[in-house]
Amino acid sequence: MERWLPLIIQLVSGAIGGNAAGALLKNQSLGTVGNSIAGIVGGGLGGFLLGLAGIATGSGGMDIGGIAVSVAGGGVGGGVLMIIIGPIKKALGK
Repeated sequence: MERWLPLIIQLVSGAIGGNAAGALLKNQSLGTVGNSIAGIVGGGLGGFLLGLAGIATGSGGMDIGGIAVSVAGGGVGGGVLMIIIGPIKKALGK
């Protein structure tokens, strides 16, 4: 379970980040479910990219630094992906 904990934290943080970005940018919001889905995907991608960059998100132990990196990577990744998908969806809907 300990190796899955960083991923779970990233996905939950991504959903929160996606919904926070949707609340701040109402004209790009995808709705609660859409923001959550985009955030979850973005949170996973954010954590993956942090791992590729050499920033440990799941290096075995879940100390406060590992948790903070997982939360930040997931939240930022989720928010960024929602901000990218929002205008694309709006443009395709017109």
